[in-house]
Amino acid sequence: MTGVHIVTDSSCDLSEADTTAWGVGVVPLSIRFGSEEFIDREELNVEAFYAKMASTGLLPETAAPSPGRFEQEFRAAKDAGASAVICINLSGELSATVQSARNAAASMKDEFDVRVIDSLSLTGGLGTMVLEAAQAAKAGASADEIQQLVEAMIPRSEIYGALNTLDNLKKGGRIGSAKALLGSMLSVKPIIRIVDGSVEEAGKQRTRKRALEWMRDQLFAEESVEKLSILHGEADDIEEFLTMIESRHPRSSIRVGKIGAVIGTHGGPGVIGMCYLRSQ
Repeated sequence: MTGVHIVTDSSCDLSEADTTAWGVGVVPLSIRFGSEEFIDREELNVEAFYAKMASTGLLPETAAPSPGRFEQEFRAAKDAGASAVICINLSGELSATVQSARNAAASMKDEFDVRVIDSLSLTGGLGTMVLEAAQAAKAGASADEIQQLVEAMIPRSEIYGALNTLDNLKKGGRIGSAKALLGSMLSVKPIIRIVDGSVEEAGKQRTRKRALEWMRDQLFAEESVEKLSILHGEADDIEEFLTMIESRHPRSSIRVGKIGAVIGTHGGPGVIGMCYLRSQ
């Protein structure tokens, strides 16, 4: 391994094919169902996670990786000949993950160049930053250039999510300024937005169809967007949503994937997330 090595955490929701193709190191969070604990992606894949949530009726919880797990990844990159590591993580407003990465980087500060970036993002938004960084690294970009590239994307990143339930978000304590949604009628379908790394209420609709239409209208209201990704938590209406937006955003131009266990723990089953960069 030469050049800059890119590291992230398992909230990026990138496929194994993507992380392998671009040489991205993924440090996993842990998922707890009651007294059982699983290492994300290693001991619990996406399909098994949603199946377990459905069959047990338990609302899962997440735990950040230890600094030691990040240090293990950083040292492996150093030993393999990398010139530096850029580690891009889940929003620090939502998880202690980025602090674990910073602690690991601090423990190596006198021996290796490790730079930790708080994406203020998650799922497809974080995934886009990681992919762009990895592609730049593979093209020979320096650590300074990659850091500047990622930091320039952070204020342009938009994430909206149409939830089917608030139960998961409420239990996880990640509801932020969207607390007003808790007083909503049970039939209301909430829409959230990530703002400065925190969860905010973006809207609420009476039906799921209207919630998806709201998401479509929000996307169409943008003059132009880049790097659109649509991810979902085993949503049975994902094809319906993709059809709703294909007049302007054909499927061939969209990165479609599944929301993994980390974000699925808080977004709940059926969530559909829409992530993009506002054009400059």
